[in-house]
Amino acid sequence: MSENDISTETDAKKKSLFQRMKEGLSRSTKNLSDGITGIFTKRKLDAETLEELEDLLISADLGVDTAASITKALAKDRFDKEIATEEIRRVLAEDIAGRLRDVEKPLVIDDSKRPFIILVVGVNGAGKTTTIGKIGARLRAEGKSVMLAAGDTFRAAAIEQLKIWGTRINAPVCSTKIGGDSAGLAYEAVARAREEKADVLLIDTAGRLQNKTDLMAELEKILRVIRKIDPEAPHATLLVLDATTGQNALNQVDIFGKMAGVTGLVMTKLDGTARGGILVAIAARFGLPVHMIGIGEGIDDLQPFNAETYARAITGAA
Repeated sequence: MSENDISTETDAKKKSLFQRMKEGLSRSTKNLSDGITGIFTKRKLDAETLEELEDLLISADLGVDTAASITKALAKDRFDKEIATEEIRRVLAEDIAGRLRDVEKPLVIDDSKRPFIILVVGVNGAGKTTTIGKIGARLRAEGKSVMLAAGDTFRAAAIEQLKIWGTRINAPVCSTKIGGDSAGLAYEAVARAREEKADVLLIDTAGRLQNKTDLMAELEKILRVIRKIDPEAPHATLLVLDATTGQNALNQVDIFGKMAGVTGLVMTKLDGTARGGILVAIAARFGLPVHMIGIGEGIDDLQPFNAETYARAITGAA
């Protein structure tokens, strides 16, 4: 294959990813893009249009501070001038991408840590179990041996779902009875993963306990018992967020960050909301790495996060 062929193939993949992301983020794109068109058609960039744009960005969940900062930057060299909607979208995309580049970090598996233990946390309904299955599938495709642990022992559906994923990706699953001790299960899974020399262990956790105190106690117990085997574990703690919850996702990052020492984020269901800008607000407030985003239900719809592609897709920039 020639260098030109390789370049063409790479460009095609990028285009395909952008198209898929654009389709997945279509609700958010329509919200912002239509709003921009409505504000700027045959109008100058004056105080009134800037205020309307700021309100639009806030309604898309980018956050008050981010919206104010973006409109201020936009007005710097363009105030009281006519500006095409395409330029507005391009400038917005560039600004948002710039804000997100610092958090665009892939999930890296350190092969010197075996098993590499990933604890997955988040509220029920965010898509934790499905995300674990999809990450496991990606790792298996990379040739790594994977083990799954059904640590959400409160929900029969979560245990069953993880077993289905295990069969699907050819990965063993550690599980216990409904209502069983999740910390004990996590300990058993780490010991087994070590014994069977698994490259990666993904541990699911419960997300619906009666109050934050219970949830914190449960997570602390899991962390305590797995550190009896490996003091450095977990090597990554991923928080799975449901984009459709909007501003509530900010509270979840705050709570789980304090409870579990979250090291990175996965945002799911971006295809199901018109407020995909929440990711920008989260990045601005917490600065945590964003490893992946979910833009659909298929295995390949859990994609490594790319700031530029995301920003272009959400703003409707060409």
